[in-house]
Amino acid sequence: MKYISIWVFVLLVAACSSPTSDNSGPDKIPVYAWTGGPGKATDAEIKTRFEDYKKHGIDVLMYNGGQDPAVYARVGKIAKEAGLGFHTWIPTMVQSPKPGIDTTWYAFNGLGESAYDKPAYVDYYKFLCPSKPGTFHFLDSMYSNIAAVKEVDAIHLDYIRFPDVILARGLWDKYGLVMDREYPQYDYCYCDDCKDGFMEDTGIDISAVEDPSTVEEWKQYRYDLITNIVNKLASSVRSKGKEINAAVFPGPHSVAKKIVRQEWDKWDLDAFFPMNYNDFYLEGTEWIGEVTNEATSSVDKPVFSGLFICPNPETKTSDPENHGLIPEDLGKAITLSMENGAAGICLFTPERMTPEHWVELEKVIYKTK
Repeated sequence: MKYISIWVFVLLVAACSSPTSDNSGPDKIPVYAWTGGPGKATDAEIKTRFEDYKKHGIDVLMYNGGQDPAVYARVGKIAKEAGLGFHTWIPTMVQSPKPGIDTTWYAFNGLGESAYDKPAYVDYYKFLCPSKPGTFHFLDSMYSNIAAVKEVDAIHLDYIRFPDVILARGLWDKYGLVMDREYPQYDYCYCDDCKDGFMEDTGIDISAVEDPSTVEEWKQYRYDLITNIVNKLASSVRSKGKEINAAVFPGPHSVAKKIVRQEWDKWDLDAFFPMNYNDFYLEGTEWIGEVTNEATSSVDKPVFSGLFICPNPETKTSDPENHGLIPEDLGKAITLSMENGAAGICLFTPERMTPEHWVELEKVIYKTK
């Protein structure tokens, strides 16, 4: 990037300033954060919250505010006034029943059960089938309408995948499961459209296969179904002049492909946010560096390392809700992410950060400090 002389002067002045007085610039690690609302918060309350995030070093919000463009126009304006970037964080394949979604669009598992009325694991796991034209048209309309909001900088996809055919190891005890292989009740999608499309492409009748998990072509077919939706959505969002990115599982090869059918190194996105939540995989902090390296070696677009924060470090437990990085591990996780090629980090979530977390964050994100 080229700077004319006046900008050189401005940068020199900034370099001599305290990091808390100017938390932007080339010597700062970019910090994104997943958050949401607004609920019943007033504009003033939202502004106070966002200004506090900015003061602590957050640069960009990944904001979950539902599917109403008016909400993003309102909250996005406040974010911009606080000096924050504003990406809309909206689930993709997980959709609760609502007008505009036909109940026949939901995915079916290997037992022939619909995610509409028999979702896997938890009630909200109502995944749509990517084969259905209606699924794409619903998503395309929803994201395009929100991308048209001027305050929105980018669309951030989430749950852009199938249900977990194998849960992360740290969740097995929570759900009383041993997921040593792919089981049909968690394997999606086996609707007629998916099976017929696969038969047309490959000549293989997956219903006649004793163990579909052994058929690599069947896995690839479903990777491609998700990839095709992502890439079509990317084209639509960019037609509105906006960027598009996604929250993804770690990998892509070591985890994402194996447990949620995400072959995200083939996705035409502007950035990737792998959820490098080490405790969910019963891994130590060093693992964050390893999977970050895998991610940055797999794509030529920016990778932002997603970090899961422990909200109660003094009582950290094995329960996933109280998993996460304690303050003394946060700096190491950030350093390992950046040393392995990350363009920045993304916090889940600022609301889970303790005062001690903020202290450790600010120690490391200002690279010249």
